[in-house]
Amino acid sequence: MYINDINLSPLVVSEPSESYKSGETVNRWVEVLVNCPGSTGLFTYRLPAQLEIKPGDILSVPFGAQQLGAIAIRLLAQPNIDLPPEKIREVEDIVSVGFFPSAYWELLNRVAAYYYTPLIQVIRIALPPGLLGRSQRRIRLVRGEGAGDRGQGVGGREQGAGSRGQRVGGDSYLLASVDPLAFLTPTARQVWELLQGQPAGDYSFIYLQQKVKSAYRGIRELLRFGLVESYLEPPRLTRPKLQKAVTLTNTIDRELTTRQREILEVLRRRGGELWQNELLQICNASPSILKTLAQKGYIVIEEREVLRTEQGPALVGDGAKFLTTAQASALETIQTLNGFAQVLLHGVTGSGKTEVYLQAITPLLNQGKSALVLVPEIGLTPQLTDRFRARFGNKVSVYHSALSDGERYDTWRQMLAGEPQVIIGTRSAVFAPLPNLGLIILDEEHDSSFKQDSPIPTYHARTVAQWRAELENCPLVLGSATPSLETWVSVRRQGAGGRGQGAGGRSYYLSLPERINSRPLPPVEIVDMRLELQQGNRSIFSRSLQTALEELQERKQQGILFIHRRGHSTFVSCRSCGYVLECPHCDVSLAYHHTEEKAPELLRCHYCNYARSHPKFCPDCSSPYLKFFGSGTQRVTQELARQFPELRLIRFDSDTTRNKGSHRTLLTRFANGEADLLVGTQMLTKGLDLPQVTLVGVVAADGLLNLSDYRASERAFQTLTQVAGRAGRGEDPGRVIVQTYTTEHQVIAAVRSHDYQSFSQAELEQRQALNYPPYGRLILLRLSSLDPIQVQNTAQVIATALSTEEEFEILGPAPASILRVANRYRWQILIKFALDALPRLPDWEEVRSLCPSSVSLTIDVDPLNIM
Repeated sequence: MYINDINLSPLVVSEPSESYKSGETVNRWVEVLVNCPGSTGLFTYRLPAQLEIKPGDILSVPFGAQQLGAIAIRLLAQPNIDLPPEKIREVEDIVSVGFFPSAYWELLNRVAAYYYTPLIQVIRIALPPGLLGRSQRRIRLVRGEGAGDRGQGVGGREQGAGSRGQRVGGDSYLLASVDPLAFLTPTARQVWELLQGQPAGDYSFIYLQQKVKSAYRGIRELLRFGLVESYLEPPRLTRPKLQKAVTLTNTIDRELTTRQREILEVLRRRGGELWQNELLQICNASPSILKTLAQKGYIVIEEREVLRTEQGPALVGDGAKFLTTAQASALETIQTLNGFAQVLLHGVTGSGKTEVYLQAITPLLNQGKSALVLVPEIGLTPQLTDRFRARFGNKVSVYHSALSDGERYDTWRQMLAGEPQVIIGTRSAVFAPLPNLGLIILDEEHDSSFKQDSPIPTYHARTVAQWRAELENCPLVLGSATPSLETWVSVRRQGAGGRGQGAGGRSYYLSLPERINSRPLPPVEIVDMRLELQQGNRSIFSRSLQTALEELQERKQQGILFIHRRGHSTFVSCRSCGYVLECPHCDVSLAYHHTEEKAPELLRCHYCNYARSHPKFCPDCSSPYLKFFGSGTQRVTQELARQFPELRLIRFDSDTTRNKGSHRTLLTRFANGEADLLVGTQMLTKGLDLPQVTLVGVVAADGLLNLSDYRASERAFQTLTQVAGRAGRGEDPGRVIVQTYTTEHQVIAAVRSHDYQSFSQAELEQRQALNYPPYGRLILLRLSSLDPIQVQNTAQVIATALSTEEEFEILGPAPASILRVANRYRWQILIKFALDALPRLPDWEEVRSLCPSSVSLTIDVDPLNIM
């Protein structure tokens, strides 16, 4: 039984010590959301008498022939009137006690409603992976006294049973017998023998059903006699990691051997407690000697849970820094906020925004409150985490997708404990279940990584963070040197330099216009590559950049080189016929990736990861003249090695940072002076603080400027300004060199003068004229299918159905800018409407019903990427 159109806002959900009774009527049913693809409604189950279930608990429930994870939503005194009670199945067991305050449920419900996503899908991304996984019913032999096994094999003798009746479980009695199988049916005997043949005497219910016909009858019989027991094995991730610990309990006695006394002395010197594997390693001993000491009562060996959390390096403690006048003013404003408010901390690169965050959080922890700090990229978390841990110690945890599933699960449980703590994470951490939340910070709030394109819900962490701050009644601080135009307009609407009653509460604009210690912003030199070519320079490096790199080497300073794309070359083309090697599954060219010297030349698709070796001859005309065009990070590093052989390089892109911990490793090597130049892509632009960098070079700015997206100019300005801001953050002055073929572009002019104000004003005028965000709203419908005709026809049918509405504008249907990706053909429909006059939007279930099963539909609300 299920109910559509769920609205859970008025629900009473789990609160501490809350009674789930209505008068004298005990709740005997529960409505749950089941983690099954395609099921979006509430299902009703009966509550077993022995289970005390509360809303928010993770349950295991029978669903068809499966045992699935589900989340308890609300308890009922009576089931739905249309549902026959005998058809209601019973909850199997509780997998995890999940307590969420009412504000958290309201947040999940709001995300589901705003982004047109089933609530269970929102819950999936809010919970750590695997928590809603499938549980497994298992059957195992009952061993030991009182069980039919009695420690003997099949047909073994019972110990001391005589002719008396022996109580073994439930309400049944097992009569003594020389052969416990004598009274069993053939089916039960088969099951028994299968279990006996397994060393642990333990099999899953499903396996037994596969091996024995009508196994459930035999299992029921064995359960009745107490010969076996049935238990629920929770999803793998929800099991705590256990490790043996050794504790000293007695003084060292003379009767012990010298070796035993040595081990106890080591334990005593280490505080009387150590992990067993650590103690064995220190003493070079075997577990048997510890077992002997435990038997003599000198130590206790017990299993304890080990939290799987990311461990950072040991750090020297760090105290609060002296603040500039602007920093002190911003901090004072943030600390005086009481309740929800939205703050834009607009500080130029290197102005000390992180120190303001740290000092704003300090009093909150002392008050028993927690803080949530969101960053756009995993690559930022090691550096930021180290600064926070140096200040707050073990109160800081990280939460992002690069952690192992076990680490994410244990960190999630640690949050639920309610201790004051700081969580640093990427966009999914906006759902971190921190009780008593005192502050939310979005660092680099302008970054597009805060928006999820797929899978659904296509949420923006900034939007969700604003809702969460409202529900938790705490301030939200948005920090950036280049704020998104949406935030800029929202906060500044009431006038610069103060606060305003914007949408959803108070809003503040706080400015940090200068760098720490009044260090100047680095001068930006724009190099026209057209002139370089006219003057005979065919290198990918301008003469100005070449000179700067040579000086870098001489002065023993460090630099950063930004390239728009990874890989070696952006495409491979035949110089005889013009043929371009393309991906067979996508409508894009293959990029050349150089692996290592003398290795096969590899061509790779950046969309579906298809790879092939580089052909010796053109597939179209058989010409041997195939040429690499364009420059990625690999090509640039090769060219650098050729022109500047003494220059030590580190490449920093998604190819070199795939492994866990690689972000930290590469940045630590660079910070320790093991390289002169850091060569990388967008990752370099996102808030890295490297004081020793004096030179920043942008190899080709044009790749950012010429994109068919209304946000292209804004993204280009943000990226170039941010990467320029990596220079000159230390004692030595910085220098920025930007190479481009379009020096007259308005973005290039604004970057040269670090002028956010003039850029935003010009860009906002264009947006307002076209009714694009932040002055209008967009919803993008993305359709894809393996069948090119079917997806095109479906897009046309949906566009026709939507065109009956007059309150919004329909753009499309149109093919996506890259029509085919991974053999799926993609079409789009863009809905545009006014910001303040929300239209009567269509019934999305009706829209989805127009899609055949072979066509996938994604509804992207407030899309950032419409290409």
